[in-house]
Amino acid sequence: MPKKLIFIGLLLLVRIGVFAQNTGTNLFDDNWLFYRGGALSAENENYDDSKWKKVDLPHDWSIEDLPGTSSPFTQNAISQVGGGFTVGGTAWYRKTFTVPAAQKGKRLIIQFDGVYMNAAVFINGHNLGTHPYGYTSFWYDITDKVKFGGKNIIAVEVKNEGQNTRWYSGSGIYRHVWLKVTDPVHIAQWGAFITTPEVSAKAAKVNIKTNVLNETASDQKVKLITKILDQKNAAVATVEVEESIKAGTSFGFKKDTDIGNPELWSCESPLLYTAVTEVYVDGKLTDEQRTSFGIRKISFDTENGFQLNGKTVKLKGGCVHNDNGPLGSKTYDRAEERKIELLKASGFNAIRCAHNPPTSALLATCDRLGMLVIDEAFDAWKYGKNPYDYHLYFNDWWKKDITSMVTRDQNHPSIIMWSIGNEVPEKGTPEGAETAKLLAEYTRGLDPTRAVTSAVNDIREDKDPFFAKLDVSGYNYSVNSYGHEASTYEGDHKRVPGRVMVGTESFPLESFGNWMEVTDHPYVIGDFVWTSFDYIGEASIGWLGYPQGTSFYPWNLAYCGDIDICGWKRAQSYYRDALWKENQLSIFVTAPKPSFALNPKTSSWSKWNWFDVVADWNWNGYENKPLTVNVYSSCPQVELFLNNRSLGKKETNRASKFMATWDVPYQTGELKAIGYNGDKKVNTSILRTADAPSEIKLSADRTKLKANNQDLSYITVELTDAKGNLSPRANNLVHFKVTGPGTIVGVGNANPTSVESDQLPQRKAWRGKCLVIIKSTGKPGEITLNASADKLAGKTVLLHTF
Repeated sequence: MPKKLIFIGLLLLVRIGVFAQNTGTNLFDDNWLFYRGGALSAENENYDDSKWKKVDLPHDWSIEDLPGTSSPFTQNAISQVGGGFTVGGTAWYRKTFTVPAAQKGKRLIIQFDGVYMNAAVFINGHNLGTHPYGYTSFWYDITDKVKFGGKNIIAVEVKNEGQNTRWYSGSGIYRHVWLKVTDPVHIAQWGAFITTPEVSAKAAKVNIKTNVLNETASDQKVKLITKILDQKNAAVATVEVEESIKAGTSFGFKKDTDIGNPELWSCESPLLYTAVTEVYVDGKLTDEQRTSFGIRKISFDTENGFQLNGKTVKLKGGCVHNDNGPLGSKTYDRAEERKIELLKASGFNAIRCAHNPPTSALLATCDRLGMLVIDEAFDAWKYGKNPYDYHLYFNDWWKKDITSMVTRDQNHPSIIMWSIGNEVPEKGTPEGAETAKLLAEYTRGLDPTRAVTSAVNDIREDKDPFFAKLDVSGYNYSVNSYGHEASTYEGDHKRVPGRVMVGTESFPLESFGNWMEVTDHPYVIGDFVWTSFDYIGEASIGWLGYPQGTSFYPWNLAYCGDIDICGWKRAQSYYRDALWKENQLSIFVTAPKPSFALNPKTSSWSKWNWFDVVADWNWNGYENKPLTVNVYSSCPQVELFLNNRSLGKKETNRASKFMATWDVPYQTGELKAIGYNGDKKVNTSILRTADAPSEIKLSADRTKLKANNQDLSYITVELTDAKGNLSPRANNLVHFKVTGPGTIVGVGNANPTSVESDQLPQRKAWRGKCLVIIKSTGKPGEITLNASADKLAGKTVLLHTF
């Protein structure tokens, strides 16, 4: 691997409609019909779908209430604990659309960003093909199958059958669908690749590769013009090249250009450029594409660790699964954007996409906000972890799926590593090492500018041949892996001094030790906690742990995330604040009795939980009994007060693991911690006893939405007393009513054992809070959300769509 790995750019898709009347890329998400179950001959044009349900995409039927119930969960689900007791199965989608007669002579491509799983696609009764993997994007040229000037039917059969995943996957067409209309001479699918092989503060060399297709019956002389625009849309470089392309072939244009005094992309300053590429034939514009990219250079070595633009950056990382909590796996762009915004605000500068390629919207947000990314391909190779998982398709599909991941995502400056797998069963065998070599070499052949990694558990010397095929070695649970004594970073460095290591997964309970390994050793470039955002499935690994069983029902959430499924910080996230940031301070109380029933059979190595602590000073019945108060602090000193009476000062630093504890006899009132740096007060944290709930508080993360049938507003509902204090024991059922051009697409409360509907216009509060998610329709106007509950004053919030 070259010492310095260089950035590339991003393809931006322009959304302009649902029909094919526009040359370009058209969002194809609206007005589908859906049927849950088998439907013989539903691929045929004349099939009667008049009784099917109307849906818009993204869509996930596994998060919808099971027929005849008000819950998506059932204890007898085939998915069991892994899938959060949700139900998959088989279902069909159909959509009718027209292509204007004037478009005859154009080329049409249908692109699916993600369908879980085994998608069989038909157009006007013609079978276009089947795509097994649920996480990679795929596309078909449908030009020769459509009726120009007439009605067309696209049908998709989706089969999420059997045990095929270890976490909640969702079911259906859960990502966007696009209809692309181009002239016969056009830029190929994912055909732009921009790199910056030379970067300094004074100048950057930009290499532009563009693959152009000539799908006419004659040779064509093609002119390609690319303008590079800065953030102010000012042109900073222009390149022009001509080439004759033979009929029915493609040509890869390559051209370098220089940019003086470039604005470098970084986590703190994620500045982006845009390459506008135009294709001309005989002076006529036949295609145009805008590619967003960043100018940056990356490198990995054991002396300096990971460097971005010549500066060492420690990866403050978290693993991220695919789902979006109350939305299931529906990947609205705003849901993806909010996820990264919340992680960035909590101190993360890197995510690992576990264990599959993410959406383009998530990566675009990472580009815009400065979040580094490990883009991961697979959870299994030749040998499965479930009877019907990817191992059934690996031999035939791995190359296609890696190609899809890399060529689709190659222009995102946020991506610094490609991961070819996670904890694959064959990792400690010669066959596994050879497969790792095969995948790593193929990935580097597609993109030689980034490092290749893979996440490995049960780390011992037998994994050395596997690690030798990688550029960066991914360590899952380096201190103790699944009950076996595992290699430590320091020990492995002494044994293999040239190995660059990263903690690709770590236990929350071991956050302190793992982060100290990162800070102390340059060859350990970062740590990725499992997990940054909570998720559906792997139910209760953060409480009941392993081994798992059907008896875990009604648990359906993992309950191990720094941030819960509603987007609210959990206690471990506040502790991570103290590890990563200056002058942080928070108070939590150890629950005097377990918050949930315990599992006496939990294995000693199962440590995805956090301490049983809550931000709560409401302990009726415990008056004058000692409670353990935990303060997480990066302030040099902390003083704790109960009702303005000092309980003493304590130092909080590395020696104390940035924690301090007091045993405090419970009294109602105010518990306050003050953080000091010398004599200066630098932070304060307070818990107060709340009276009975009497009011509802609504907080919308956004009040202005786009009227595009996609945009979202997340509204946090808090039950408070008359003084505005959150009532952390309140569990009232809150009812919602929406008027105007909006609809409820999800409700939640982060209770890991709740089996309430995620779709109905109501939700019980848990620990005093719940969440409602509003989606805009396609019409501008004013949306009114009213929240009400028995014996509480109702509340209304206004949203505006435009």
